[in-house]
Amino acid sequence: MRPEFDEQLDLLNKELITMGAFCEKAIAMSVQALAKGDQKLAGSVFELTIQINHKEREIETMCLKLLLQQQPVARDLRILSSALKMVTDMARIGAQSADIAEIITLENIRSTDDIQVIHDMSAAVIKMVTDSIDAFVKKDPQMAKAVIDYDDVVDSFFDQAKRMLVTVFGRPEADAEYAVDLLMIAKYFERIGDHAVNIAKWVLFSVTGKREG
Repeated sequence: MRPEFDEQLDLLNKELITMGAFCEKAIAMSVQALAKGDQKLAGSVFELTIQINHKEREIETMCLKLLLQQQPVARDLRILSSALKMVTDMARIGAQSADIAEIITLENIRSTDDIQVIHDMSAAVIKMVTDSIDAFVKKDPQMAKAVIDYDDVVDSFFDQAKRMLVTVFGRPEADAEYAVDLLMIAKYFERIGDHAVNIAKWVLFSVTGKREG
């Protein structure tokens, strides 16, 4: 029975990696659509979030079957309960990537130097999402803690974005809709970073049995 259970846990890891890859792609596509003002690419993000939501349901079903049909020990229960929590955060990452794409489709944003800090912020966020999933698969608490600490980098970029937007508002030719849309996009990236932190905290719980604050 245990070998079969371990095989199912391995499959769970693979499914989480796949869902994580979808999330990374959704973020990257949103950023690319922002840089190019590409409405079609922004629309593709919505299609990808459908796959993310479908994968969430698949993983939830897999976890529940393992809980009901197998006899998991304490650590297994922590892994499965953590996975159930993680996919919720990953689904939110997909939803917020779609929110960014929706703003892009409003066509208030043009490609300018103003968005460079947001590009830098998105790269930091993608790193956090990737590393948080890797930490779960590798059962690596140090990697998980590094993700939590790295959130300071994303917060720093968010502060830079806010300062930049104050400058934008101060221009004689200030475009309020443009500035507000950029602020919302930066805020969504900041929230995605928070979800990556949540995933990392669930990794720590799955390994140590202790939930970070």
